[in-house]
Amino acid sequence: QVQLVESGGGLVQAGGSLRLSCAVSGNIISRGGLSWYRQAPGDQRKWVATITSGGSRAYADSVKGRFSISRDNAKNTVYLQMNSLKPEDTAVYYCKLEIDRIYWGQGTQVTVSS
Repeated sequence: QVQLVESGGGLVQAGGSLRLSCAVSGNIISRGGLSWYRQAPGDQRKWVATITSGGSRAYADSVKGRFSISRDNAKNTVYLQMNSLKPEDTAVYYCKLEIDRIYWGQGTQVTVSS
């Protein structure tokens, strides 16, 4: 059974940085696209960034230039480096793996104080 476990969330001041990690069980992430989404209180889950199996990256306009997604297939892990954080980045962050079906992690809380 495929499991995704996020880590690295926490409380940070505006302008600070965090790096989120998502560890995927099994040796399968090289086959799929990996994405980060986030969900703020009272809001719907929104796409943040994607990295394809070929290494292409895409970002939501709201995080472009501040966030960076990367993957380490040898470690079965995808990362989200978040710089210049803003209070509006506060949300639960989820990773998603898409291969033959979609798999989600349980989420990690990121809180940015002003």
